[in-house]
Amino acid sequence: MGSPSSTPTLEALAELIAVVARLRDPRTGCPWDLEQTHASLVSYLLEEAHEVADAIRHGDDNHLAEELGDLLLQVVLHAQIAGEAGRFDLAAIARGISAKLVRRHPHVFGGEPASWEEIKAAERLQVPSTSPLVSPLSERLARKVRGQGALAGAMTISKQAAAAGFEWDDIEGVWAKVHEELDELKEAVASGDHRHAQEELGDLLFTLVNVARWCRIDPEEGLAGTNRRFLDRFSRVEAALGGDLQGRSIGELEGLWQQAKAQIRAENGPPAGS
Repeated sequence: MGSPSSTPTLEALAELIAVVARLRDPRTGCPWDLEQTHASLVSYLLEEAHEVADAIRHGDDNHLAEELGDLLLQVVLHAQIAGEAGRFDLAAIARGISAKLVRRHPHVFGGEPASWEEIKAAERLQVPSTSPLVSPLSERLARKVRGQGALAGAMTISKQAAAAGFEWDDIEGVWAKVHEELDELKEAVASGDHRHAQEELGDLLFTLVNVARWCRIDPEEGLAGTNRRFLDRFSRVEAALGGDLQGRSIGELEGLWQQAKAQIRAENGPPAGS
């Protein structure tokens, strides 16, 4: 395999850039691609990032290479859209991240030794003069979580707020908050106020993220694991019924669900540490 700077790699990247430019050509391009904007592509960008993460979790190199390609397409497409407006292009993106990596790794690239805090402070000095050099924690957090999913953003907020002193005395206080939020969710659902119920659900989920932080558990990995286990069990129930779940009693479905769980446990062996 060639290095990232080898001719075949650079030729492949140049080909991708040319393909995207052709798709965005106002005269001969694809109508769908021509309609896209940075905003319209957000959902696709997030979807591709999640699919990359899923491929990594499954250890499938072929799938990972394909999904990384889909994610790379999103980067090139955003660069193309910005370049058409004369704002920035892929070269500016690449130079910017290269400079940042060199700046943040002086021990590798021969710069003056500096701590991570010193490097970050120096970067803050390079912001435009219209921006405050020191902004409130809430503003910095808002910028940081802007590009994160809701679950990851909640963990970021939770960690930073706790570090600033906004914290329970012990985990019992967190558990009490979980029960409080659960009761409020039940009341909101019973009231029939959909908007209020959604707010209370968010409060409960945020509090559970705090539980995860206290217990040093990754909520994203936890939920992803639950999704995988559910789909595995569901597929077995579906197979046992020949794909027809309609009209089945909850008792029959629950029985097959428990059989699927037992079958998976038998296949995987006892849990680690047992």
